[in-house]
Amino acid sequence: MKKTFKNLVAGSVLIAMAGVTFAQSVGKLEDQIRWRQSAYHTMAWSMARIKANVDGQFNKDQVAEAANVIQAVANSKMGALFQPGSDKGKGWKETRLKSEFFGSPDLGQIAGNFNAAANEMAKVAAGGDAGAVKAQFGKLGESCKACHDKFRKED
Repeated sequence: MKKTFKNLVAGSVLIAMAGVTFAQSVGKLEDQIRWRQSAYHTMAWSMARIKANVDGQFNKDQVAEAANVIQAVANSKMGALFQPGSDKGKGWKETRLKSEFFGSPDLGQIAGNFNAAANEMAKVAAGGDAGAVKAQFGKLGESCKACHDKFRKED
């Protein structure tokens, strides 16, 4: 099962990297919006998996799997999917990206904090300590919230 999951993560990373290369060369803004919406939905599902384990019966393997998915997406260079003009338009649904995203002096720090929190989440999850996972999950959630608060429009 672990080998299958590692293959799934590796395949996901390769697909994400291919998507970024495509986005940089010929991807339409609507495609870029759709791809990033898909990535964020995947991370949201993975966050929900971790939360269910933190709040309920803790399963180290499930937490590690979800944390690895978040880490893979966080490190996929999906910033290329945020081209100027992609704050308007529709992917699977209307984008919620605020135009303040572009040129924000805080963007690099916010993104760096998220990547660091995602990498640490995967590391902590691999250790299997439920208390440490819960603490790091809170930090990861805060790093997500920092971006949402600043750059995401409300529904």
